[in-house]
Amino acid sequence: MQVCFQPSLSRRIVSATVLAALAGTASLASTVAQAQTSFPSKSITMIVPFPPGGPTDLVARVIAQKMSESMGQSVIVDNRGGANGNLGAMLAVRAAADGYTMLYNTSSIALSPALYKSLSYDVKRDLAPVALTAVVPLALVVALNVPANTVPEFIAYAKANPGKLSYGSAGNGNVTHLGAFQFVRANGIDAVHIPYKGSAPADVDLVGGQIQFMTDTVNSVMPFVRDKRLKMLAVTTPKRMSLFPDVPTLAESGMPGFEVGAWQGLMVPANTPKPIIQRLNAEVMKALQSPDVRQKLALQGAEPLGSTPEAYGEYIQKEITRWDNVVKQTGVTLE
Repeated sequence: MQVCFQPSLSRRIVSATVLAALAGTASLASTVAQAQTSFPSKSITMIVPFPPGGPTDLVARVIAQKMSESMGQSVIVDNRGGANGNLGAMLAVRAAADGYTMLYNTSSIALSPALYKSLSYDVKRDLAPVALTAVVPLALVVALNVPANTVPEFIAYAKANPGKLSYGSAGNGNVTHLGAFQFVRANGIDAVHIPYKGSAPADVDLVGGQIQFMTDTVNSVMPFVRDKRLKMLAVTTPKRMSLFPDVPTLAESGMPGFEVGAWQGLMVPANTPKPIIQRLNAEVMKALQSPDVRQKLALQGAEPLGSTPEAYGEYIQKEITRWDNVVKQTGVTLE
């Protein structure tokens, strides 16, 4: 089987970031200025479709706080977890298209069309992109009782024990599941997938040795790695992370081109006026360029990105196409 990996996310958004920097042109400045005169005049709700305290929530709150400071109106985070992010997405779809309800979405929004037999909304029809915000890389982590300290050693160990190893994930069809699935298939490993209700319980079982490995978000496993309760064998970024300079990438470890990340972004209900979308985009870009925001995100292992609304829409479409093929290979379907 041929496994195709995505090109560098950082490379793909360079043009988008450059375009965003051109937001000071006369025509765009005019439309944004019109929105600024009337928007926002009250607090804004940012729906985070995952539980509080999780990796997505932590990043969203940093951005929400900075946007609040800049716009002079509260950006209130409303956690609405459930159905792999789709419960919160539906709330956003049904909200008024006036800019006062935003959806802080993740890569799950590009996975759901392939995963769910009947999805009650269409991301391209019912939601409008605002900006790509950040990406949290995944890391290949193994339990301490696994006798491997490098990716090649782990692959050799797994192949010597077919069917005996299990890997956890934050749920069926979650990016933590699909990242591991790609790793397993690409290396001819026979291992059992065990889905959990979120990364936290999966991490606990991994630390306890009930499962043997995961490809989990860096900010989820970082405390366990630093406490030496888990071994981090590789990260899924195209380059090594500054937080873990001694940990190689999977690309370095015999899997060239492998890159998977839990990306995040901001969307609003479809038909939200373009000047309001542009205003929100400008505020997100301003927040992402703020030194204190970048520092806080770095501490969580998150890489700030940024894009125009148009570039984010194109990126979502590419991700929908990309993950549709991977999901079909897993055979996973959800109600």
